[in-house]
Amino acid sequence: MRAAHILVAGGGIAGLTCALALARRGHRVDLFEQAVAFAEVGAGLQLGPNVTRRLQALGVWEPLMRVAARPAALVVRSAVRGVEIARLPLGDAMLRSYGAPYLCAHRADLHGVLLAAVRGTGAVTLNTGSRITDAVARAGAICVSGTGSRAWEGDALIGADGLWSAVRGRVVKNDAPPRTTGHTAWRALAAQSALPAALRSMQVSVWLGPRLHAVAYPVRRGEALNVVVLAEAAPAGDARDWDQASSLAALQAAVGRMDAGLQALLEAMPAWRAWTLCDRPPLSGPEQMAGGRVALAGDAAHPMLPYLAQGAGMAVEDGVALAEALDGCGAEAVAQRLARYAQGRWARNAQVQARARRNGEIFHATGLVRVGRDAALRLLGARLLDVPWLYEA
Repeated sequence: MRAAHILVAGGGIAGLTCALALARRGHRVDLFEQAVAFAEVGAGLQLGPNVTRRLQALGVWEPLMRVAARPAALVVRSAVRGVEIARLPLGDAMLRSYGAPYLCAHRADLHGVLLAAVRGTGAVTLNTGSRITDAVARAGAICVSGTGSRAWEGDALIGADGLWSAVRGRVVKNDAPPRTTGHTAWRALAAQSALPAALRSMQVSVWLGPRLHAVAYPVRRGEALNVVVLAEAAPAGDARDWDQASSLAALQAAVGRMDAGLQALLEAMPAWRAWTLCDRPPLSGPEQMAGGRVALAGDAAHPMLPYLAQGAGMAVEDGVALAEALDGCGAEAVAQRLARYAQGRWARNAQVQARARRNGEIFHATGLVRVGRDAALRLLGARLLDVPWLYEA
């Protein structure tokens, strides 16, 4: 039985994880990235134990630890008054509870770690400047065409090409476009050494306010601080552009002034970028993740709001699960194994999508709901902030 030849569309975190996990299982991979060079924009990522456990299994632990930060705690505060509401220990507490740590990393750093590992396998061909534009199933194979009139043939095609996936239509028929949620994220990054001592931090800080919340956490070994403000505000621009130039003035016009400490942090940031948040309804069945010799992974299958900090995490989980489903699989059994992958992943992804939406409602609550939320957090604290169902899997 020969190993399968898998075609992967997309060179982001989802695509690279799929390629790496498949190569580790002995498959041959062609990966297609539409950009002429591999690069990753954006800012920080929070990586819960469910994610770091899988990254460790993929053999990228040492390089990841050289670029990641390990926050000591998650602290929730009021965005209006600045007072602490609740706290969840991270650090050694996560390691004891779940057998893996809670890390924070810059998106570009994680991308670089995965790309280096993919290149080191010797089993993945990286095709840059190549966007998949069509795919046709033939007897025992999937044939794809891309930019530059080139064509490839493989045993399966994995669409890991993000929110505006070109491959998704091969799996989900009569599909609607992603939903523009009416939420916008502003993000900024600063060297900790450039910040006043009072603003530096080695913990995950969350400020909850009416129709908004803010998050700050360390990245790049703790040498930089990532700050994000997420608000129910008019879209910042083209929904397809998730790295738009913005400003503190635009942010303040949308959300107003907040607690003095948080305001000082926002004013200390050197530059701001904006991102219009889009998602899709939670998955309703495995047929939305695979069909025949084509499967989806990451945002191509299940884009989600960042209110559970698991978008990249679910992409990593998908990549590992995909490789496990195809383990020892020859070309003849690929479609059956992809169906198994989808069956094993859709419900968990749907749960995370739904919880992310619900968290947005809780984080941005107003009036009596906000008062009740804060009272519950003060009383139960870590029990409400911890998510064993997510981290244990």
